[in-house]
Amino acid sequence: MQRKSGMIIIKHDKDMEKMTHEEMLDKYVGKVGTPEREAFDEKVRTGAEEYRIGEAIKQTRKKIGFTQQQLGERMGVKRAEVSKIESGRSITYSTIMRVFKALGAESATLDLGQLGRVALW
Repeated sequence: MQRKSGMIIIKHDKDMEKMTHEEMLDKYVGKVGTPEREAFDEKVRTGAEEYRIGEAIKQTRKKIGFTQQQLGERMGVKRAEVSKIESGRSITYSTIMRVFKALGAESATLDLGQLGRVALW
């Protein structure tokens, strides 16, 4: 792999090693059970959860008929911040609370799996 004026050039080799996704993770991240692999897997799980929360917010916003701009005004943030939230970035407990309230949720519960559900308000 070479860099050339901001571009990455990858040379293809006839003898290029072929591997499964799992083999690639083992080789480049670490084998299952190693601290590196556990950290990587946790980061992937967290990212997936944040993405799902963002998608749920976006679908609810659209169902209600709000634009990102309108939701942002109700939350006191700019449209760009709503976009970040809906893409799974900037997801925090306080952000979720503000979104729910801005969307007019009268109550909310957080499902903690085996630990049960917690009423947010």
